[in-house]
Amino acid sequence: MSNQTSNVNLLIQEADKKKLSGKHSEAIKICEKILTQDLDCLEAYEEIGDNYLSLRQYEKAKKALTRALQINPRSANANYLLGFVFSAIGEWQKSIDYLDRADNVEPNHPEILRCLGWSIFHKGERKRGIFILERALNLAGNDPLILSDLGVCYLNEKNFERSSYLFKKVLEIEPHNEKAKECLNAVRFFQKEFRKFREKNA
Repeated sequence: MSNQTSNVNLLIQEADKKKLSGKHSEAIKICEKILTQDLDCLEAYEEIGDNYLSLRQYEKAKKALTRALQINPRSANANYLLGFVFSAIGEWQKSIDYLDRADNVEPNHPEILRCLGWSIFHKGERKRGIFILERALNLAGNDPLILSDLGVCYLNEKNFERSSYLFKKVLEIEPHNEKAKECLNAVRFFQKEFRKFREKNA
């Protein structure tokens, strides 16, 4: 391994630590430093995209990840992250296209399947979206993000029992998850309203 490669790897690790501790701007600066040494460093562009995604600066994330895919069109991570960006801005078909590519390169990855299922559900293929999210859950049964996304989808489908079960499971894993508490309250409210509606129209 050359000194330059070793130095780049250390900087990537440093950027990753900054990202995980929420210091996204600092992580981006480290990656920009890498690019002054190696303008074609795939990992640096991926990290920049990931950090801009966390900062919700979607255009900047898109630009960095598009560059990453010019370097390696088969990067599962860059395709996944770009799919995530398009999901965040509600461009469902573009999101599905990139997530499909990520899934082809790295099949049965729970996080890729989670995002793919979510985008497919929101594009209107609800059954298929839920099926893919259930597949993700089979691979990572205690992942709060998968449990929550699936819970939201089942709530939309008025499957209150399954939705309630999933949010309760999130709260077993993360007792202080406020979003899951809110969603569970919403499930109970809609379940009650739906029951009233059915009784009224019976």
